[in-house]
Amino acid sequence: MSDDITVLLVDDHSMVRQGIRAFLETQPGIHIAAEAGTGEEAVAMCADLAPDVVLMDLLMPGMGGIAATRQVRAVSPHTQVIVLTSYHEDEQILPAIQAGALSYLLKDVSANELASAVRKAARGEVTMHPRVAARMVQALQAGGQKAPLIAAELSKREMEVLKSLSEGLSNAAIAEALFISEKTVKSHVSNILSKLHLADRTQAAVFAWREGLMNPDKN
Repeated sequence: MSDDITVLLVDDHSMVRQGIRAFLETQPGIHIAAEAGTGEEAVAMCADLAPDVVLMDLLMPGMGGIAATRQVRAVSPHTQVIVLTSYHEDEQILPAIQAGALSYLLKDVSANELASAVRKAARGEVTMHPRVAARMVQALQAGGQKAPLIAAELSKREMEVLKSLSEGLSNAAIAEALFISEKTVKSHVSNILSKLHLADRTQAAVFAWREGLMNPDKN
């Protein structure tokens, strides 16, 4: 049990929590540590339990999921937050990511996809619903960034790190793939975010998708 991924379920609908729990409890290596029906409860439980992953609904009475995500990340920096919601509009997506959510899934996600996202989150890897990823791309495009000019400022190694990052690889996995230290990877990621004027790894991944870095024809 000590090596299991610990998960906190946060949703104001008990039936939703029961359904998620019923499935995830059948998954090897995943343990449901607790459930919360409000954002306030989620923050308190994270401060006490420091779960590996939180599955966070956005619209709840009292403290909503975005504010709760921000506070969860403050009281338990180790904890990764996966937003699991029915909403995929810009006014929900971008603030949730800015608040510290690692991944953003819609409630039409399959059970197996959810389990995969939990395992990836525990490794620090991003999972985005395709519609959400598309919204983020549109938002970045609307921002008017001169992407090609900015990308040209990256070194060859930074481009390699960016491509690996956009594939959802953790720092450790990138280090292994590129035969460099994890500390060097962290330095490259920091430089990439600074040069691209981006806030976090998720925005960097979206930038790479938008610029076609994941297209073999542009490698």
